[in-house]
Amino acid sequence: MERVECLIAGGGVIGLAIARAFARRGIETLIVEEAETIGTGTSSRNSEVIHAGIYYPQNSLKSRLCIEGRNALYAFAERHGVPHSRCGKLIVATNDVQIPILSTIATGAEACGVSDLQHLSELEACRREPDLTCTAALFSPSTGIIDSHSLMLALLGDAQDHGAAISFRTTIVSAETNTDGLRIETIEASNGRTFELQASMFINACGLQAPAIASSIAGLPRQFIPDRRFAKGNYFSATGKTPFTHLIYPVPEEGGLGVHLTLDLDGRMRFGPDVEWVESIEYSVDPKRADRFYDEIRKYWPNLADGSLQPAYSGIRPKLTIEGESITDFVIQGPATHGVKGLVNLFGIESPGLTSCLAIANHVSNMV
Repeated sequence: MERVECLIAGGGVIGLAIARAFARRGIETLIVEEAETIGTGTSSRNSEVIHAGIYYPQNSLKSRLCIEGRNALYAFAERHGVPHSRCGKLIVATNDVQIPILSTIATGAEACGVSDLQHLSELEACRREPDLTCTAALFSPSTGIIDSHSLMLALLGDAQDHGAAISFRTTIVSAETNTDGLRIETIEASNGRTFELQASMFINACGLQAPAIASSIAGLPRQFIPDRRFAKGNYFSATGKTPFTHLIYPVPEEGGLGVHLTLDLDGRMRFGPDVEWVESIEYSVDPKRADRFYDEIRKYWPNLADGSLQPAYSGIRPKLTIEGESITDFVIQGPATHGVKGLVNLFGIESPGLTSCLAIANHVSNMV
């Protein structure tokens, strides 16, 4: 049986960032990914926003790792030539009732360390964005956008430069704890061959599949494995040239941040995500959902033309709550929590996971 110091399950942005952190410490690292390439799941099916750290509870992992990760991500993107833009965003109230919500958001963000938010009046906001309709806004200059695929390529390249390896089309079948760490059985899709590895450290960074992987680990107490819950987010693109230079966010809604307007690095508009609770992983976008999108978008952009929205793509959030429950924190369980030597499970790594990836990697590498 072959041995490896650290085996990482999952070749998305979180797994790649963790692999880079371990490899840069001189630890022998192998990434196992069941798809044919990196980042085919949640990592490439999101808004590609670098979040400032505005919405998360004080002292939560989401708050701390988002702010730490945002700063690290901008620096990494500069060093490695990853396309990005610190374009800023406006969080907009579209009626007088929502104005106090902006103040609550700003107060909570400042308590977490986000000190650069600017309160804008209706006139000040519309001077920045003449096509915008709102009653007041918050401006976040630290919010940006990034090319997620280029980011993942850079993370993988840096990890490989420091000795990490990756095995594609490889699925983890089972794992078993022992005194030396974990014995892990894998199967290769190309030939059906099974292979066993002894790993001193095993990092479960499988996103949507993380609870299933955890359930396959003999010796991990069941109370530390959450149920899988999927909240699908659908995105629509808009035809025509964008009149906006900033990202536009409504005040948050239950389960998400509302149907917001984001821009890609070529200046194209996309809207979403909404919140659609689903039972399985399936990425088609129902064109009929555009009806609600028109209503929500026209609250802050009334000039959106009929027939201009087209289905773009969807992603699925790995939720730890069910519909109607309050938003939960990231769950990152190490040996101090579950008692299994060398094992770290990452559950519920939804937004701001992309922004937090480098900070999450440092957090995990320090745990084991």
